[in-house]
Formats: sequence, C-alpha cells, structure tokens
Amino acid sequence: MSALRVTPSVLRLRDFRLLLLGQGISVLGDRMITVALAFAVLEIGGGAGEVGLVLAAATVPMVASVLAGGVVADRLPRRRVMLVADVVRVATQGTMATLLLTGAAETWMLAALAGATGVATGFFNPASTGLLPQIVPSERLQEANGLRSTVVAAGEIGGLVVSGLIVAAVGAGWAIAVDAGTFVVSALCLVAIRPPKHVPREPTSFGADLREGFHAVRSRRWLWAVLAYFAVGNMLWSAWAALGPIVADRELGGADVWGLVLAGTGVGSLVGGLVATRLRPRRPVVLVALVEGLFVLPLAFLAIGAHVAVLLVGTFLGGLGLVFGMTVWESTMQRHIPAGQLSRVSSFDWFVSYTFTPIGLAIWGPVAALVGIHTALWIAFGLVLASIAALLSVPDIWRLPAAAGLPER
Repeated sequence: MSALRVTPSVLRLRDFRLLLLGQGISVLGDRMITVALAFAVLEIGGGAGEVGLVLAAATVPMVASVLAGGVVADRLPRRRVMLVADVVRVATQGTMATLLLTGAAETWMLAALAGATGVATGFFNPASTGLLPQIVPSERLQEANGLRSTVVAAGEIGGLVVSGLIVAAVGAGWAIAVDAGTFVVSALCLVAIRPPKHVPREPTSFGADLREGFHAVRSRRWLWAVLAYFAVGNMLWSAWAALGPIVADRELGGADVWGLVLAGTGVGSLVGGLVATRLRPRRPVVLVALVEGLFVLPLAFLAIGAHVAVLLVGTFLGGLGLVFGMTVWESTMQRHIPAGQLSRVSSFDWFVSYTFTPIGLAIWGPVAALVGIHTALWIAFGLVLASIAALLSVPDIWRLPAAAGLPER
C-alpha cells in the first residue's frame, strides 16, 4: 500500500461534490426514518406486531426490486433512474408525514408507503454504484468511495441522533417530513450533475438482461466467491444484532450501555472511510478478506463477556474494517466490471446484503435457546473465521490486481 495525497483530489470534481452532498443528506434522512417509522406506528396506537409489519413492509419490497433496479440502471441513464427514485421517495415520505401530522394515518397506510419507498430505494442503489465511475476517473475511485463512505457513516450517526431528538420534541411526523426534505436536496443535486451522454444499448428482453448480469457474476470466480462470503458472513454476523441486546440487558447494564458500544462502530466507520481515501492495496480482494477479521472481533469479545471498554474497542475496529473493506470492494467492482453491466452486477451484491441478514436474525434466537447465548456467539465467530479462510483459499482472489490497466502502487 502507499499513501495518497492528504487532500483527496477527487473533491475538485464538481459533479462528485454534488453527488457527495446529495447522498450524504439522503443517508441522514434514511437513518432518521429507521427510528421515526417505528415511533410513528406507536403514536397511532400500534404495538410490537404492527411495528414489525411496517418495518418488514419497508424491507421486503426493497429486496424484491433491487435486481430489477440493476437491469433498469444498465438500460437507462443512471442519473435519471436515481432522480425518479428520489422524486418517488419525496412523494411517499411527504404523504406519510402529512397523514401523521393530520391524524389520518393508519397502519396499513404507513406499510404501503414504506413499501413504495423500499421499491424506489431498490432502484436507486444499483444506479448509484454505476453512476460514480461515470463522473470520477478510475484512478480516483477509491478516494471517491472512501469519502462517500465517510459521509455515509456521519449521516448514519447524525440521522439516529437527530431523529431521536425530533421525535421526542415534536413527534414522528415531523421527523418523516424532514426525511422527505432530504430527498428533495438529493434530487436537486442530481439535477445539477452532468454525466457523460448515455449511449443506448441494443434492446433486449428483461429476462435476457438479468441473465447477462448473472453470467457476469458467475463468470468471475473472484466476484461470486466474495458474494458467497457476504451471504454467509451477513447471516453469521446477525448473531451480534440478535443476541447482543440480550447480553447487554443481562450483563452489561442495559440499553444505554449498548448504545455506547454501538457508537464505537459509527466512529470506526468514519475512520475507515478516511483511511480508504489514503491507501490503495496491491491485492484489493485479499485485503477485503483480511479486514473482515477486524469486523468479526466484537463477536469474540461479546462471547467472552468482555468489559464494556473492550467491546467499545472491538466495535471501533469492526466499523473501521467494515467500511474500509467495503470501500475497497466497491472500487474494485467499479474498475473491473464493464460499465454496461456494473449496475446489474452491483444489484446482486445489494441483493445478497438485503436478503441474508434477516435470515440470520431469524435463526440465532433459536440457536441460542438450544446451546446458550455465549456458545452461539462462539459458533458464529468460528464460522465467520472459517468462511474468511475459505475465501482466501480461492486462487483468483490473490491474482486480481488493483485495477485493470492501471499500475499497482
């Protein structure tokens, strides 16, 4: 690895600055809705079941639409796809806020609007991955992704805090109204961006386009090996989310202490994004696999019943490793996948991330009931390490250079 410039030169690019601003504000709103939507259901008299229903309604359509979103983003101008998605989210979140503020909201309305928002997000994300290489030179992609990861991490931290404050002060409806406003900012930034002119492809069927995207993944062993690892890793890592709060409640001191522990992930994510703007690995996918070892440390610390201070160090290192690794991974895909297939390939990446985490959340409770919480955490930790070793055993992982056609540094 070698150090890059202290001030990332990618910030000199006007279109990138606009994209960074828009997505940073948008992520702030996304994280606000995570808190506000649950409290919105409670405000209209719903219980735990209704909260779960509405949150599921926000997630399932996103999973169902992301592969279609990849196909559409490879067919049409990606900026246009993102802009339409933002306009839809302004409408859905604005309507939701209006219903709550006027006292007309019902649970089924919130679920339907949350589902429409999820569909729009499923189209937005693959288009976003594909747009970045259109406005940023290949040699600056990791700087750009690192800065974007840093801004996203800051937005996630700020969104949770701001949402909690707004909900407590004036109610969930106003928090969701602010969320709608963040999508307005994102849309205005997209309107101002001027990417290269879109070159239409020969028309083919939706199924043919989707199969071509799948073939693009299957034909690259390094790619499908990493996606398979992400599927397994997300499922195993869900043990932290499912069992961690129980350990916190029984052994660490409660929800406030758990919130402090989780804050370490946010701070580590900020640092990880900044580090990613400075370093360029010679063997990027090898590095992605190795830093996953940092990401999994909190599982081991929780399993041994470590002190809160040790857990905080673990979550900091985990957040750093996660964001640094994901930044390198996204940059690698953008450099090695042909532009006309990039959104479809990234949609499979998004699909894996969306799908296997809830599966893990569903299984770790029963596993812990069978073998005990700490044993279940050790099982998850051991299996993640085994999956990292399996990923590193793939020869293509070691052969993939930093970037096709670029000198390694």
